[in-house]
Amino acid sequence: MAIALLPLIAILLGLGIWQVERRSWKLALIERVERGLAAAPVPAPGPAEWPRIDSDAAYRKLRVTGHYLPCRTRLAQAVTDLGPGKWVMTPLVTDRGFTLFINRGFLPDGQTLPDCERGPDTSVTVTGLLRLSEPKGGFLRANDPAANRWYSRDVAAMGQGLPAVAPYFVDADRSGDGWPRGGMTVLRFPNNHLVYALTWFGLALLTAWFAWRAWRGRGEA
Repeated sequence: MAIALLPLIAILLGLGIWQVERRSWKLALIERVERGLAAAPVPAPGPAEWPRIDSDAAYRKLRVTGHYLPCRTRLAQAVTDLGPGKWVMTPLVTDRGFTLFINRGFLPDGQTLPDCERGPDTSVTVTGLLRLSEPKGGFLRANDPAANRWYSRDVAAMGQGLPAVAPYFVDADRSGDGWPRGGMTVLRFPNNHLVYALTWFGLALLTAWFAWRAWRGRGEA
């Protein structure tokens, strides 16, 4: 029995070490995001920078100027502190020539958008946070582009037919009290990894104690 418990002890120790590493990663993520939020907005990354857009770029504060394409707006399912509704994802043709989806904010169920054909075609400047695309769909619910049903903000699928679509989108800051309402990015990063690590190390110690007792009992038999 003592020998049989050795692999379990190794697994428990491995899980504890993994949680310690996850804690270090989470602390670095929180520090990076907080540093980015405190910085001034930078220009939205253009095509030359797209290959380097990864998780380290998320939540960077951006500024971009261009013209909306309101009739290409896509509505992605959302559940927020304000209840169920949709994220309003509208492509923006930037003054630098590429297309970038802007999450203009939350639209609660029961609210509608103005007629896209009647919106003013004026230049706008948007500030907000860089977010990575969310491919494929939500939990157990795949996006259905043909039916215009969206459960995640998959900008590649939403932008089919548009030229030079950026592989990220921008969560727009809040501006005014109307709908859609921006500035609703959730920036909570649970960090329970130390508790998990102590739990796994504790179980490893307890299992080692049982193994020692079993080995000792074998010697006394």
